[in-house]
Amino acid sequence: MNCHRTIFMHCFLILSLMTGCNRGPEAPADKPPVIPVSLPVEKEVTDYADYTSEITAIDSVEIRARVWGYLDKIDFEEGKLVTKGAVLYEIDPRSYKAVFDARKAEVAQNEASLELARVTNERFKGLAKKDSGAVSQLELDKYKAQEEQARANLDLAKANLETARLNLEWTKVTAPISGRIGRRLVTVGNIVQSADQPTVTLLTTIVSVDPVYALFDVDQNTVEHVRHLIAQGKAKSARDMELPVTMGLSIDKGFPHKGIVDFVDNKVLPKTGTLKLRAVFPNHPEILTPGFFCRVRVPLGFPHQALLVTERAIDTDQGQRIVYVINKDNKVEVRPIRTGLLHDGLREVLEGIKAGDQVVVNGLQQIRAEMVVEPKVVDMPRSGVGN
Repeated sequence: MNCHRTIFMHCFLILSLMTGCNRGPEAPADKPPVIPVSLPVEKEVTDYADYTSEITAIDSVEIRARVWGYLDKIDFEEGKLVTKGAVLYEIDPRSYKAVFDARKAEVAQNEASLELARVTNERFKGLAKKDSGAVSQLELDKYKAQEEQARANLDLAKANLETARLNLEWTKVTAPISGRIGRRLVTVGNIVQSADQPTVTLLTTIVSVDPVYALFDVDQNTVEHVRHLIAQGKAKSARDMELPVTMGLSIDKGFPHKGIVDFVDNKVLPKTGTLKLRAVFPNHPEILTPGFFCRVRVPLGFPHQALLVTERAIDTDQGQRIVYVINKDNKVEVRPIRTGLLHDGLREVLEGIKAGDQVVVNGLQQIRAEMVVEPKVVDMPRSGVGN
């Protein structure tokens, strides 16, 4: 047993010596990690705000008749475009034509009566001039009054004739505006009630299609911000200029429709803390339909030069937004920043960095302040498209 133990110890010693002889040189220290960095994008941008809105027609009219009667004819196609003045409905005109003819005859009758009264008055005034005793003053006053009464009767008859003419004309219901007409709410043969009846019959509706409105509410903070920019000469009020805006529908990428703000309300609504604005948009070809919801993008100031970084590069430290910048010694610096709005997927940095800084854009979890790294310059990644 002792012999075997001796042999084992000799073998262990030999192996240890061999291992010691084959040991290589000491492993070098770890290399600094490779960290992707990008230079801030320098670009002229315009700040903006987006609001949800609803497209409305500039003109919207409910079509009702001005006279009552039985509906004889319908002269339009539902859902089609109509022009101002086009005949839409025709009410039975016969009773109104009879009244018109009667009023016309009354005018002729009163014209004849006036002529007779005028001639009689002139004749007796002539006799009085020739012979003052031939006609009494009472008779002269009577003939003068008869002429004036005949003239008044003629004026009344003409007014009645005009009323009859209007009623006859109103048996044809015409379009008060140009636009797209709705469906027929009354069919031929039904009686149509007018405004002087207990109930008024709604016949159809018309909405204008070109241009259209979009109304939206701007929050108080944005209103105050814009007024601050105006005071600094960095913006102009929409009341003093045609402020261009853009619109996008739910199916649109971005904001392809262009318009202008044409109305700014005169006060902020205290219940909502918002100021109402209205934009007008051309609609030819007809794409924007009243009732559609849309997004309206409003510029908040003049274009200005900006430094932009990806949202991925922005971290927070105790509520303060920060970025990591690699200095000339390849060490990590922590920079507190103040940010602005998004522009084409990049966030504007208002304070904290300058052009040419190497901003860390990926691997923020792997670094810390004063850490030595190997920066690798890459293109600035974007957080999204169409912002």
